[in-house]
Amino acid sequence: MLELIEGLPRSVVGILATGRVTMRDCQDVLLPALKKSRRRHDKIRLYYELNSRFPGSAWDDLDLGLEHAACCERVAIVTDIGWVRLTVKALRFLIPCKIRVFPTIRAEEGRAWITARPGSRADRELAEPAPPRLPRRLRRALPPARHSRPLRRRSEQTPSIAR
Repeated sequence: MLELIEGLPRSVVGILATGRVTMRDCQDVLLPALKKSRRRHDKIRLYYELNSRFPGSAWDDLDLGLEHAACCERVAIVTDIGWVRLTVKALRFLIPCKIRVFPTIRAEEGRAWITARPGSRADRELAEPAPPRLPRRLRRALPPARHSRPLRRRSEQTPSIAR
């Protein structure tokens, strides 16, 4: 079942998915909300809370989402479902907008990110965190990468023997 989330700015379409989501839910709730917001704004934002392990028409939703992704500025997905998080990360390159996945416990952070103005302080503070780095002592223990040797200029290389 899909429900609209109230209290978000007009440029943000908030959707809450619980239980089994059908294609009919998408046609009755999601598409009209996207079209309504699209009439008012060039770029819209999509906030999607997924609280269902097996949403049903998830692949159909993905198809609808990719069809409308060109008009999205940002997409925030809030879920604790592992396969959804992994699928979004794997297909991120297909989506032409900023997309972030938040765990349910950080839903407020997801709402703050989706409603933040680009370049604002909130936007910078909630930017995607950098990937974790290994502690220095572990980095030193690893063998150096093959490409870390300095490259020599052609003039420094030994000349080849002509035959």
